[in-house]
Amino acid sequence: MTDASQTPGRGPGPAARKVAGARRNPAVYGVEHTAPRWLRNSAGVSWRLLIVILMVGLIFFVVGKVMLLFIALFIAFVFTAVLRPIVDFLSRFLPRGLSTALAIFGGFFLFIGLIAYVAYSIANQWTDLTKQFGDGLKQITDYLESGKLPFTITNDQIATWISNGQKWVQDHAGDLASQAAAGAGSVVEIFTAIALAIFCTVFFLSRGRDMWTWFLNQLPSRVRGTWQMAAGAGWYTFSGYTRGTVLIALTDSVLAFILLLALGVPLAAPLAVLVLVGAFIPLVGAPAAMIVAMVVALAANGLLNAALVGVGIALIGQLEGHIFQPFIMGRQVRLHPVVIALSVTAGTLTFGILGAVIAVPLVAVCWAVFSRLRTLDPPMDTETPADDGDGPVDEVEQIEDDEPVHEA
Repeated sequence: MTDASQTPGRGPGPAARKVAGARRNPAVYGVEHTAPRWLRNSAGVSWRLLIVILMVGLIFFVVGKVMLLFIALFIAFVFTAVLRPIVDFLSRFLPRGLSTALAIFGGFFLFIGLIAYVAYSIANQWTDLTKQFGDGLKQITDYLESGKLPFTITNDQIATWISNGQKWVQDHAGDLASQAAAGAGSVVEIFTAIALAIFCTVFFLSRGRDMWTWFLNQLPSRVRGTWQMAAGAGWYTFSGYTRGTVLIALTDSVLAFILLLALGVPLAAPLAVLVLVGAFIPLVGAPAAMIVAMVVALAANGLLNAALVGVGIALIGQLEGHIFQPFIMGRQVRLHPVVIALSVTAGTLTFGILGAVIAVPLVAVCWAVFSRLRTLDPPMDTETPADDGDGPVDEVEQIEDDEPVHEA
């Protein structure tokens, strides 16, 4: 006699699965099936998210321990992305090694020449600028004392603020000295990172393909295609973002230089360089450069000139956002403004100014790799009516309930 709850060749029969008014038997289905489906799904997603968060935290911890190495590699990738088109062009006529040397030395001398021009501009205009700043500050003080604003500021208040500032500096002289010493150490680290980045850039430009092929050969053959696909998508996005940012920064600085010269603002060249640097910091770099340029124009030429400078740089920012970026970067970097804002904020909170600079390209690369490797399901129709509760799971349970009971 065969038990009614057993079906030969099929394991537990319907009698073991379906008992009127009772829960499913844990001995047959396992303890996990006694929990609601939503709880099982939530638990599965939760522990997977915890593992992902743990891995991300581990990556940040390791990066924090070898920050100098990470900065050097990032700068090397930036140099490689910018100089590689030049090296590829020169290598058509010259050996690869000589093309690499010419591109690196050319970029180095261009940077040194830019710094020298800025220093010469400051030194050449220093005397006139000092007088203009004095006159501008006097105009600002007279305007604040005139009572045209809802509040008034007197010379006594300004003198008190200056005195308080001097006293604060004297009280915190030791802390400022220690911070200056730490800053000197940071300068040494920066030069070390740049030297290491240039060293790596030489090999990335001259032997980059061979180095990448060697790395792929160390992997199992079944995963080489995936690694090559992911790396190709990531490098395409990173190089496009880097070269696009450099071109946009150069365009913004040239337009800002022309604007400042036309308005007669002193130190037009250094301020244009500041706009160039600010273009590499998304969202916050350009406004910071605009504020500094407006302060210089306000102190030197008055309130109207400062307002014109602010409007002009704001228009340059609009040209960048609506014309330059779509035209230069195209579809290589596609991130929503909310994602950019969150990325810059998270990077700033984690690694300061450096985090603000590297956050957007890293997020763009991660998204490009994920988009390349993922498999998309068909898009959902937004006009689909609400679910009526008849799903695949309900159909399976209905089949189980309707299955006849086999008796011996």
